Amino acid sequence: MITSMYFSGFGLYLGLLLISVNAEFMNGDVEVEDFGGNSDEVDVEIENSSQIKYQTPQPIGEVYFTETFDNGNLAGWVLSKAKKDDTDAEVSKYDGRWEIEELKENQVPGDRGLVLKSRARHHAISATLAKSFVFADKPLVVQYEVNFQDGIDCGGAYIKLLADTDDLILENFYDKTPYTIMFGPDKCGEDYQLHFIFRHRHPKTGVFEEKHAKPPNVDLKKFFTDKKTHLYTLVMNPDDTFEILIDQIVVNKGNLLEDVVPPVNPPREIEDPNDKKPEEWDERVKIPDPAAIKPEDWDENEPAQIEDSSAVKPNGWLDNEPKFIPNPDSEKPSDWNEDMDGEWEAPYIPNPACRIGCGEWKPPMINNPKYRGLWSPPMINNPNYQGIWSPQKIPNPDYFEDEHPFLLTSFCALGLELWSMSSDIYFDNFIICSEKEVADRWAEDSWRFKVLVANANEPGVFKQLMTAAEEHSWLWLIFVVGAVVLILLVILITSFCWPRKVKKKYEDTEYKKQALCKLQTKGALEQEVKEEKAALEKPVELEGKTKQSDGEIPDKEEESGPERKSEEEEEEEEEEEVVEVIGVHEEGNKSNKSGSEDEMKETDESTGSGDGPIKSLRKRKVRKD
Repeated sequence: MITSMYFSGFGLYLGLLLISVNAEFMNGDVEVEDFGGNSDEVDVEIENSSQIKYQTPQPIGEVYFTETFDNGNLAGWVLSKAKKDDTDAEVSKYDGRWEIEELKENQVPGDRGLVLKSRARHHAISATLAKSFVFADKPLVVQYEVNFQDGIDCGGAYIKLLADTDDLILENFYDKTPYTIMFGPDKCGEDYQLHFIFRHRHPKTGVFEEKHAKPPNVDLKKFFTDKKTHLYTLVMNPDDTFEILIDQIVVNKGNLLEDVVPPVNPPREIEDPNDKKPEEWDERVKIPDPAAIKPEDWDENEPAQIEDSSAVKPNGWLDNEPKFIPNPDSEKPSDWNEDMDGEWEAPYIPNPACRIGCGEWKPPMINNPKYRGLWSPPMINNPNYQGIWSPQKIPNPDYFEDEHPFLLTSFCALGLELWSMSSDIYFDNFIICSEKEVADRWAEDSWRFKVLVANANEPGVFKQLMTAAEEHSWLWLIFVVGAVVLILLVILITSFCWPRKVKKKYEDTEYKKQALCKLQTKGALEQEVKEEKAALEKPVELEGKTKQSDGEIPDKEEESGPERKSEEEEEEEEEEEVVEVIGVHEEGNKSNKSGSEDEMKETDESTGSGDGPIKSLRKRKVRKD
């Protein structure tokens, strides 16, 4: 029972340890799991990436844009030659470098992606869609992969869907190029974001205004730091709803009318810009009590602190000694030029003579018990308080009501316009379509293979624990305590279980010996009774029986045996002896006294020594065998 308790306690401790470590890797709001989706589930177990038979995915269904980069070139993509406005000439150019490469880790043979290579540079690249997407009665599905291979300090990995306008020139693509939707991850400082921004056109003024979706209620840090390839998906529906997914798990969803900032539709009423607060309007909640009078004994001239009159100058205080003196051990440097460097002076050091104090002594300052400060009347409620003034409301002249904000400006190109302090940001497998099933199948044929390879290369539990301890030093304390507890439990369990088995065997042996001795003693007593009736005719035999009753001779006989028998054989012999002795006593009770004295005498003579009952027992056992 105690052993079970120890194991249960250790199991509970180990479970808590694994949970605490696992909590450093997984966030509680997002469940990252393999994609099952609507397509056929692929159950594949691999040991390394060489077992993957990857083929460039082919879209199934209607698509507006796809790109895998598996062909190794940037055919169809246009590098920007523009310059950023309001920026120094050295960094205003979009001269960041792009390359097509495989992943650094967890490579899928034959799979490549677009990699941002430059640090602290502006990057801009774009490609035209196969056909423009027009917002009407079909959903919009945008999906692509991102891997921050070296982590991310400050920068983004979002995309822009460029508005279909007459003046769109991809070579001039820069930060102010009109776009319809901006979507994707971004980080600056410790702020991890997942943007979904759309530009909505005011129907009366014609001005475009950015609308930001409310941030997802999940911790996004993991997706920026784990160096794995993650799948980002945006779904916009004609009923004005939207969903944002990471690795095909919904992390944010809402309505374009209710879950964006600022709202699509302006308020019906606004504050009157011409309304002004009246001069007599009193917003003071509290006012000084006009009836209050300063007390006569209130002295405002008393200082806050005064010199301590009870202080005395310490003995040994040197009034005429300076606190600092030139260092007598310093020497003028050999290369000192007085014409250029001026007259050389030794550096100053604290005066060693000022152990108690030097210079003019002044008593320390203490708080003045008479100090009361400036007097001010107490505050009371303002009887004329009118509340906080605000302008009156008037109808909003720019009010409109857009019941379907999904109907945005059509777009015709996809672009990446990024600034990053980190390099080697990996992009892959772009797709724009109108059916979620098409995007799911595209992911199944592309991103799914990256997940399989990453899972196959996942480090073991021990390595994960060590990695977690390096990032969170407090975990070392848990590991040390766990090791100590484990050692103590092993010692306790061993010390508890091992002696218990020996003790049980020892007790069984002692019980059998005690039982045997008890039966022999009874026989000796019966023999003594017989001897008394024989009128002391055999004193030698009686003396031998008395010695046997003291339990000394069995030990000697066992020690004098030629060979020491095994424990099992001794136990079997002892059991047979007990049975023999019991049979002898029962036989003796049925028969009267016939042959008892002769039999005992014969036994003593045949065995040599004077131990009657024990030797007769041995003789009967030999005969039986």
